[in-house]
Amino acid sequence: MTDTIIKIDLSKTAYDHDNVHNRWHPDIPMVAKVKPGDDFIVECFDWTGGQIKNDDDASDVRDVDLSQVHFLSGPIAVEGAQPGDLLEVDILDIGAFTEQQWGFNGFFSKKNGGGFLDEHFPEAQKSIWDFNGIYTSSRHVPGVEFAGILHPGLIGCLPSRDMLDKWNTREKELFDTDPDRTPTLACLPYAPTAHMGRMQGDDKAAAAAEGARTVPPREHGGNCDIKDLTRGAKIYFPVYVDEAGLSVGDLHFSQGDGEITFCGAIEMAGWIHMRVNLIKDGMAKYQVKNPIFKPSPLVPKYDDYLIFEGISVDENGKQHFLDTTVAYRQACLNAINYMELFGFSRAQAYAIIGCAPIQGHISGVVDVPNSCATLWLPTDIFKFDIKPNANGPTKFLDGSVDIPLAPDLD
Repeated sequence: MTDTIIKIDLSKTAYDHDNVHNRWHPDIPMVAKVKPGDDFIVECFDWTGGQIKNDDDASDVRDVDLSQVHFLSGPIAVEGAQPGDLLEVDILDIGAFTEQQWGFNGFFSKKNGGGFLDEHFPEAQKSIWDFNGIYTSSRHVPGVEFAGILHPGLIGCLPSRDMLDKWNTREKELFDTDPDRTPTLACLPYAPTAHMGRMQGDDKAAAAAEGARTVPPREHGGNCDIKDLTRGAKIYFPVYVDEAGLSVGDLHFSQGDGEITFCGAIEMAGWIHMRVNLIKDGMAKYQVKNPIFKPSPLVPKYDDYLIFEGISVDENGKQHFLDTTVAYRQACLNAINYMELFGFSRAQAYAIIGCAPIQGHISGVVDVPNSCATLWLPTDIFKFDIKPNANGPTKFLDGSVDIPLAPDLD
């Protein structure tokens, strides 16, 4: 029987757990140890550490303390791992806790985190999604049900001292180009809410002051939010410290490519079953700078899509040069505009492309001045036909249900 090597208690805060941390630092002590070939289970908080509740009030999303996130379970020592190795991680299974069969999706206020389309959705909103086996649906977004692609949004190994210094230096240089920008250009170290696992005293204080925030993906993996890292996937992580220091968290029940709404997946607390192995000197052998992964053979089977195109011309008509971010934003807006014709509110349509297993593609980057990005929306997730026809669109929803909104406080 597989051992659960990291357990959490949802009735306590993440800060009450010494097997959890929310910063990256090479000196965070290991909390468990495994050998190559071992498989094991790790329990995880949701990424906010339980700040979001299962209700119809979005004020918790509006007021969420983003300086606390993400709460990760670990680090886990892998016997024999050394800098320069590749840590091979097989994701064998993932699930929600039996007592918490629900997750949440949120749009953050532009004043507190923002999101990919925060110019169009500047205030906080929240939808709750209930799990029914492999399927999910929401009382706040009627008319859709889909199979989830459960995956960890955040997984990686501890950085070396040199790598930590590199991260902090380059992100501070970017931040300093516009320090008053909202949302911020980079999330710099912030000691007051740092949770450094089992570190104590002066060592803890020093590490908290320089520990890298978990917000972005980096060379070690981290917050990559790749929806295809589901059960059956394999990941090859660069190792930067002795014993690797594998940590994991930010579990998602489902997500569209890009995690478009920022809190853009269906976030959940739960458990993940993994197996590890080592490839000695693998970084040099395979010229690995960032993780490599093999996708799972087990994915929801959606074969029919409506594909929305976007180009490097923004919603105000301004031309950009081969800007794939602008192009993908336009593809998202085009999909939202389309779904609105069938009775979805704009917020519901935004939540759908954040939560459902949509595909995002960079379809062209060579034809100046426009990149082409596409958003693939599976039609089978809808309980009615949304495909174009000669009779025009039908409004199947009456607008009586929408996603709760919490206006910004003055």
